Amino acid sequence: MTAVHLTRKVPGAASAAVRQLAGGRRVVWAEVHDDVHKGALSSAASGVLRNAAQMAHEKRLPLVLVLASSGADLREGVSALHGWGEAARVITECSGVVPTVAIVDGPAVSGPALLIGLCDVVIMTTESFAFVSGPTMVVQMTGVEVSNEELGGTDIHSRQSGVANLVANDMAHAEELLNEVLRYLPDHVDDLPAIIDSGDPANRRCPELNTILPASPTGSYDVRHVIESIVDEGVHLELRAGWANNVVTTLASIGGRAVGIVANQPLALAGTLDIQASQKAARFVAFCDAFNLSIVTLVDTPGFYPGKDLEWRGMIRHGAQLVFAYGRATVPRVCVILRKSYGGAYIVMDSKRMGNDVCIAWPTAELAVMGAGQAAAILQRRATPDERAEFERDYEERLLNPYVAAERGYVDSVITPEETRIEVLAALDMLSSKREKFPKRKHDNGPL
Repeated sequence: MTAVHLTRKVPGAASAAVRQLAGGRRVVWAEVHDDVHKGALSSAASGVLRNAAQMAHEKRLPLVLVLASSGADLREGVSALHGWGEAARVITECSGVVPTVAIVDGPAVSGPALLIGLCDVVIMTTESFAFVSGPTMVVQMTGVEVSNEELGGTDIHSRQSGVANLVANDMAHAEELLNEVLRYLPDHVDDLPAIIDSGDPANRRCPELNTILPASPTGSYDVRHVIESIVDEGVHLELRAGWANNVVTTLASIGGRAVGIVANQPLALAGTLDIQASQKAARFVAFCDAFNLSIVTLVDTPGFYPGKDLEWRGMIRHGAQLVFAYGRATVPRVCVILRKSYGGAYIVMDSKRMGNDVCIAWPTAELAVMGAGQAAAILQRRATPDERAEFERDYEERLLNPYVAAERGYVDSVITPEETRIEVLAALDMLSSKREKFPKRKHDNGPL
């Protein structure tokens, strides 16, 4: 990695430069070092971050922040707070204009912790930690003693909070992951992702998908196997793999075209959508839409996960985040319904009337308000067991198949599973020239 142009350096505290990564991509690279006062952010150090973000915005280059900071410099007082506040404002201006990546390689406390929360992708090394209020404040306010790792270690942020998109063994590994992320992204919003060279034939069939679904309609399988079958050379980069496991969000290429894939995961909570899954998928859809990545959605979900606790914690609000993300996405969108697609979750997972461009279904797809057993429990409460069984058989024949939806225009085509890669790529090729006019408004007001 070579420095091309030094923007500013504060001795022992922070530095910024335009750099060329090992993969050839140029980025604006800013670092906060923890070798002096544990990386305490002075106003001057924050100024380096601010200037780096301004340069990234002006030069239309990805912004990479490498942080190891104990927070605002106590010796400077309020001016240190204003410093990182200015940096936060300019990083916010970069949002949706250039990709922003934070690499945490040490502490990220208080203000710096919030800075990483502003970035599109967060990579944490295994020895790093991040939190807004540290163990000292926790014990003073709550009386509970907690370590740095228990409060904000890599395991917490990759599995519990969802802050970390990727986890690296060390800084060298973090740079490798950074290159992998940027491989799928353009430099800025006005550009398209580069075509990724692959020896994988565009017309390759996937016969293994014909037998991937279990015989039982309630049986589980790993949707990652479907993803690996249809993407180029089976390679994909999963983001937030340890958090909200009932949905998979991953970057890949299909026929050389970079895509973001959102998939329900039947292995976890039967692929239902809960608060965390909705947040994870919504953030990913918005990320892909911001940087012109086509979105491929693989659907197999019986609906939203029911529960009093979820409703009290705002399932409506958080479920609406996913609706909102798909509803405003303007990139090419291809949906493949693998098996179950019930109720509100059917609408949420990029249904035709949500603005989906091409909706494909396997013959095993079931599109309905709910499953046959659930419908019988509501509509046949007073029926005999034989009457309920007959109702379920009739319900399945009349409603739980993709051909009814295709007749009504909700599904564009029903395909065999082995044709999935070919059909998805054909749809992406057809949609490559898709452009939408943006509404004239200051900004939207999404359900945060």
